[in-house]
Amino acid sequence: MNTLKLNSSFAYRIAAAVAILSSLMLVWISLGVGIIGADGDTANMWYFGVIAVGVVGALIARFRARGMAFTMFAMALGQAVIGIYAIAAGLGLPYSPPLEILGLTGFFVVLFAASGWLFLRAAGEE
Repeated sequence: MNTLKLNSSFAYRIAAAVAILSSLMLVWISLGVGIIGADGDTANMWYFGVIAVGVVGALIARFRARGMAFTMFAMALGQAVIGIYAIAAGLGLPYSPPLEILGLTGFFVVLFAASGWLFLRAAGEE
């Protein structure tokens, strides 16, 4: 079986790139068109809490791979909680149906979790 071998430096760089690009996309979409409701819906400001978790977590972890992995998993969890709450509370209607919120939330959860997994791979090989 042929498995992809990642050295820790390459895995770290890819993880960082995924984290940064995902965060920028989250800000862009939240400010641009909004994930929850229409453009300008205040519920979209909650996503800046996810970004804040990333910034604070990265600083606490001093950008070390293992700490960054936990930070990315915390960001994924925060993203999921916001999406689940928005759907349960019926936020965003009629502009954002639950399936749309679920899809966008899932997209970002997967990206942040993938980044966390890559950071774990980098931490395991250090």
